[in-house]
Amino acid sequence: MDLQLKGHRALITGSTSGLGEATARLLAAEGAEVVIHGRNADRARAVADSIGNASFAIGDLGTDAGADQTVEQALAGGPIDILVNNAGAYEHLPWAEATAEIWQHTYNINVVSGVRMIQRLVPAMRERDYGRVVTIGGGLSMQPFDNHPHYNASLAARHNLAVSLARDLAGTKVTSNVVAPGAILVPAVQDFLTRLSPERGWGETWEEIEYNSVREIVPNDRVRYGRPDEIAGAVAYLCGPYAEYISGATIRVDGGTVRGAF
Repeated sequence: MDLQLKGHRALITGSTSGLGEATARLLAAEGAEVVIHGRNADRARAVADSIGNASFAIGDLGTDAGADQTVEQALAGGPIDILVNNAGAYEHLPWAEATAEIWQHTYNINVVSGVRMIQRLVPAMRERDYGRVVTIGGGLSMQPFDNHPHYNASLAARHNLAVSLARDLAGTKVTSNVVAPGAILVPAVQDFLTRLSPERGWGETWEEIEYNSVREIVPNDRVRYGRPDEIAGAVAYLCGPYAEYISGATIRVDGGTVRGAF
């Protein structure tokens, strides 16, 4: 299926690895010109070179100056009409260790950084009357764990701002939506679970470890972890013209982890 992304330029924040990189690769495969973003120039250049039809922009989105720098570099190759707000970070901390300062830092990195990009790129999309903003959220925004509360709350804010933006864009051909991943298998997750397996008794092969750890940690209907390409597929769909009638929506790609009919 041709998602009709040829001729569009997409900036994917935090795209030197993981979900962001997978998204950039799929958008490029669908014909979009992509801008890889990160804070390490060597890593960003390596990903862009491996994709082809790609450039890169470097900047710390946790600061106004870093956001300005990123946008200036991204726009050097032409207008951006697709923004994927993927960049973010989290620490596994309990309530007792998640200090007010950590909450503030997490909110800045996970929420305000996306706001900076929206405020710098969406006005031009509105003027051209075409654009797509896709925010990467997560199921913890709706069904939070007792752990890492600062991260759970920041995800909820990402969902909320995306819907508010959609309301603000009413009547234009610019849309704002959310893709909410469940637990996704990236190399660091697989390494962590493999090291933890002897203590938890999950098994020796990866197939055993995945099946048993999912059932214990993140029960879902597919009884496995998601893959980055599966998140990228949902993002790519929202970026194209077939998704023009979707506004302020959340597409959950979590294997059924979040239990709810709506």
